[in-house]
Amino acid sequence: MEQVSLRDLYKSPEDFSGKEILLKGWVKTARDSKTFGFIELNDGTYFKNVQIVYEDKLENFNEITKVSIYSSIEVEGTLVLTPEAKQPFEVKASKVSIFGKSDADYPLQKKGHSVEFLREQAYLRPRTNLFNAVFRVRSVAAYAIHEYFQNRGYVYVHSPLITANDGEGAGEMFQVTTLDLDRVASSGKVEYDRDFFGKKVGLTVTGQLEGEAYAHAFGKIYTFGPTFRAENSNTKTHAAEFWMIEPEICFCDLDGVMDIEEDMLKYIVAKTLERAPEEMAFLDKFVAPGLIEKLQKLLDSKFTRITHEEVITILKEAKVDWEFKPEYGEDIAKEHEKYITEYFNGPVFITNWPKDIKAFYMKQNPDGKTVAAVDLEVPGAGELMGGSQREEDYDKLIARMDELGMKKEGLEWYLNLRKYGTTIHGGFGMGFERLLIYLTGVDNIRDVIPFPRTPGNCEF
Repeated sequence: MEQVSLRDLYKSPEDFSGKEILLKGWVKTARDSKTFGFIELNDGTYFKNVQIVYEDKLENFNEITKVSIYSSIEVEGTLVLTPEAKQPFEVKASKVSIFGKSDADYPLQKKGHSVEFLREQAYLRPRTNLFNAVFRVRSVAAYAIHEYFQNRGYVYVHSPLITANDGEGAGEMFQVTTLDLDRVASSGKVEYDRDFFGKKVGLTVTGQLEGEAYAHAFGKIYTFGPTFRAENSNTKTHAAEFWMIEPEICFCDLDGVMDIEEDMLKYIVAKTLERAPEEMAFLDKFVAPGLIEKLQKLLDSKFTRITHEEVITILKEAKVDWEFKPEYGEDIAKEHEKYITEYFNGPVFITNWPKDIKAFYMKQNPDGKTVAAVDLEVPGAGELMGGSQREEDYDKLIARMDELGMKKEGLEWYLNLRKYGTTIHGGFGMGFERLLIYLTGVDNIRDVIPFPRTPGNCEF
């Protein structure tokens, strides 16, 4: 007898009506009476369960009535359509075999659990409805990202996780070493020449710089992998380890970068709604009412494009008692991001940022004050992507690094890209977990990463 998945059953139950089928999965709930019982079974392939009905004619009936939550079982039975009931079909069991019994102290008994408690049970939490939905959406969204770029001729590049350069210049890198730290502490000096790589290295904060090198060979590339920030921040949107999507495109200016950002985001949202309808309906009902409407509105929106200076003017003219007063030449706060997306009733691209608050590699504008950078602000989430046209002028890039007091040692190869057939080029970065917060309505980054790494927390 061939095993059938719940996804196949729900896709076309009529095809299996009256047929003998084999199911394997886990007990989500169980209840029984003297002569019959019910088991809600899930096999991990579909968000919904299937009801198994068994009777006392089964030789192991008494054993089955004692089966505990999340025991693994195998069921042989006949599928019966039940259009008059809550569920569209059920399975009349002719045989039930118990594989792995779940102990009575199983932590996730059938009751409500807080997300804080479930973080402590991170290895079990994907078994709950909430996290089953979240991590299915994560999988679907990741596939859509690869699909978007692959279908448009981008080359997928695996940038290194261990690197000697701090691509953002913020100094928030985790150091990687094989040196005996006790010996270093007692000697009072660090001998990097004796370390594994012979120099000071760390975990990457971005794959952008390496991405630019490959873009100048393939025309357009994207990276999609883990990045790391040693930033001691305990907010809902920061983690020490997270995933980034970073495309780099040659012969592309800032307007071209924004075109791709908008097109890509709409594609991912549309595919997620299409491919995870049950999960999205659950999240819309129990986590963030109005979620699907919000995402559908984004698909129908034309993204506004406005300069940083224009944004500050709007904020200054607003009749709002700001916690953080908006100023020209300075960054904007969360409250400002929220106001701007509400002001324009949709996503907003903020362009031409003050150069003093942006990275060294961004294209310097003729005004000498701003760079061709862009942040995408979306309703309900704030900043979702950050990008720029990259500075292709060798002399200007050198001058900017000197102005910032940056060391060029180790970045000679990056500078040489400006000497060996440079182009007008640009790219952007999107934190995958920030996107998932937006897609799911779950408001804490710790709940969209399978095993979150945050300050003071590296469990599992």
